[in-house]
Amino acid sequence: MLDRTEIAKSITRDREDLASAIRLAAYFDMHEGICNHFSVQCDGPDELYLINAYGWHWSEMTPERLLLINGDGDVLEGDGEVEASARNIHVASHRANPRHKAILHVHMPYATSISMLKGGRLLMAHQTACRFHGRIGYEEEFGGIALTQEEGERIAREAKANAHIDTMFLANHGVVCSGPTVAQAFDDLYYLERAARQQVLAQSTGQELAIIPEDTVKHTAEQFRKDFAVYAGKHFEALKRLVAL
Repeated sequence: MLDRTEIAKSITRDREDLASAIRLAAYFDMHEGICNHFSVQCDGPDELYLINAYGWHWSEMTPERLLLINGDGDVLEGDGEVEASARNIHVASHRANPRHKAILHVHMPYATSISMLKGGRLLMAHQTACRFHGRIGYEEEFGGIALTQEEGERIAREAKANAHIDTMFLANHGVVCSGPTVAQAFDDLYYLERAARQQVLAQSTGQELAIIPEDTVKHTAEQFRKDFAVYAGKHFEALKRLVAL
């Protein structure tokens, strides 16, 4: 059990990492206006989350501009408001899978374009796609903007039913990448958009995709998983230097 000092230090680190991830999303053009949202569940006995306040451009995000909220969405620290869909999606998603400390939701262009296709799937036609094998879920129905708690819970139902899922495609909407650290969640977000871009560009040629055999896909996924946490940590530290304040 962490003591109060350790919890405070952990929240400070989470603030720095989450703010960096939000600025990086702007840097890579993954965000959409002042919408979309990232969150972290804070360490400790209480249900507390850090989340971006509504109204700031993502390139402006700093650790101090993040809000600390409770499970009811009440703002405990910080100035500003939590956008309703952010509150409903993130609280439900964190509760659906407690393994996910960080939950990142965006409408990034290439991955979102796959969510717009009837039966759209990330296809195993490139090694980057293979890193997501066995960790992807698909919410097949679009229910409008998540302005209610019930819609947030509906969006999170697939992740709740399948604890192995770290990446969700939301039909006609966008994607969610989740992980045990901000670094791992952002690493998935970064490479998901790369994999989606590769697929969309290849499909734009009109030629048939060369799908990788299942056994090779599984082998490649296992290779990625062996050092995923270490690689994600080093990658995230390198990326943070791009947007250092």
